[in-house]
Amino acid sequence: MTNTFEVHDPATGAVIDTVADGTVADATAAVDAAAAAFPAWAATPARARAEILRRCYDLMIRDADLLTGLIAAENGKSVADARAEVTYAAEFFRWFSEEAVRGEGTYSDAPNGGVKTLVTHVPVGVAALVTPWNFPAAMATRKIAPALAAGCTVVVKPAAETPLTALAVARILLEAGVPEGVVNVVPTTDAAGVVTAWLEDARVRKVSFTGSTGVGRMLLRQAAGRVLNSSMELGGNAPFVITADADLDAAVAGAMIAKFRGGGQACTAANRFYVHADVADAFVEKFGAAVAALKVGPSADADNQIGPVISEKALTGIAKLVDAAVADGAKVAVQGSVPAEGWFFPPTVLVDVPFGAPILSEEIFGPVAPIVTWTDEAELLASVNDTEFGLAAYVYAGRLQDALRLGEQIEAGMVGINRGIVSDPAAPFGGVKQSGIGREGAHEGIREYQETRYYSVDWS
Repeated sequence: MTNTFEVHDPATGAVIDTVADGTVADATAAVDAAAAAFPAWAATPARARAEILRRCYDLMIRDADLLTGLIAAENGKSVADARAEVTYAAEFFRWFSEEAVRGEGTYSDAPNGGVKTLVTHVPVGVAALVTPWNFPAAMATRKIAPALAAGCTVVVKPAAETPLTALAVARILLEAGVPEGVVNVVPTTDAAGVVTAWLEDARVRKVSFTGSTGVGRMLLRQAAGRVLNSSMELGGNAPFVITADADLDAAVAGAMIAKFRGGGQACTAANRFYVHADVADAFVEKFGAAVAALKVGPSADADNQIGPVISEKALTGIAKLVDAAVADGAKVAVQGSVPAEGWFFPPTVLVDVPFGAPILSEEIFGPVAPIVTWTDEAELLASVNDTEFGLAAYVYAGRLQDALRLGEQIEAGMVGINRGIVSDPAAPFGGVKQSGIGREGAHEGIREYQETRYYSVDWS
């Protein structure tokens, strides 16, 4: 009998469904299917691949209510956040349906003459995709769409906490016309065994992972053994900087998105706030009022804006960070209320957080906003960049040139200027330092699944 594992609602702990628990043998069988399907899919005309991806977009929009319900149930995020994720996730199919037909190459003369150089791009092959629980639809489509657009076949391991959404997306892909074997989803509780089997399989030519920096380091060490083409979207520690002349109402609106979308469980979430001393009191008053008004509870109530964190372990970790910050001198300016049951942490604003506080170096991954006040720009930038991470950052300033000047000095792959969101399928998503390698989305996204090939042609 096939082993199964349970999927739980983090708001109540109730079992939502049971899913087949993939084994190493299943992982190998998935590669068998992907490798067998690769030659035909790679040879499929780009226009045909593009039309299939476009149908995937249409079908995701058609099934938005179903997917929203799955995400809200297994991830716990609010209905509004879940629905926004579905729209965002679908857009990757639309974007890469357009990128699929934009094949590029070059034709040039060799400098010494007599030789023409032709450059083209070919699919890398079977790609192993490992996705996290915090965006169970979008992190899957952000990888699957460019891989299929490039002509690759894929094996996918969704997070054990949220496999139902990935399986629903796989069914949409089949309905849209993706041939069997091109996309293979393996839910499992043996993540290490399944992923290791893929990394050690010579037929797998690419790995793309979204998750923690710690796990990313381990996967890169494994990938090094085969010099495996790797993309890593890892942890973040996003600063949110507010200058003395910033529009505070706009900054509050942006902060609410950057911090509390998905309950703060995003690698791009604003993790530490740096507010100029001249406007700190006013910002805390406005921001605190908005945070206090947040409705916290299960996604079963569509009016709730903040759901539970993903697990009891996550809840305990967030509480420890806040308790340690308070013990070090921070003060709780605002803290909301939560239901008596479930893995809920109250939306919290901390003030009087000093430069160098340990909470500023940890990825909180929850609805907690520590606020530091600043006056000296050099000290501000030193603290902002004093982290191993460099994924996202946010800057709010009255003068655009000041915002850009600060943004250029922040070590991050993405900087939101006077806006609280940086994710866009048409923009290159990714970080610097230990926040990752490679980019997802935009034109760069399809390149992650292609190899460059050139032909040297004797023209004499």
